[in-house]
Amino acid sequence: MKKNIHPTYHPVVFHDITNGSRLLTRSTKKTGETEVIDGVEHYVIPVSVSASSHPFFTGENTFVDTEGRIEKFNKRFGTQQLRRASKPKLGA
Repeated sequence: MKKNIHPTYHPVVFHDITNGSRLLTRSTKKTGETEVIDGVEHYVIPVSVSASSHPFFTGENTFVDTEGRIEKFNKRFGTQQLRRASKPKLGA
């Protein structure tokens, strides 16, 4: 194996900002914020969604605003009928 080609791993804590849960692991990513846990200094990486807060994994249903999407589409493109070319006339 070649030396000095592999990244260095550091202890990190992924902090879910929506519900406050934390996941201790290792990563190559560093941040300016650190936290000491059990005598080990961990880099803190804030995340907005994790498995502990995502609706798919928690089983919670969320309301999706589909009406707003439809209104936005109609406002942008309108509800006009598409113009079609007239049929060719036979004979004449």
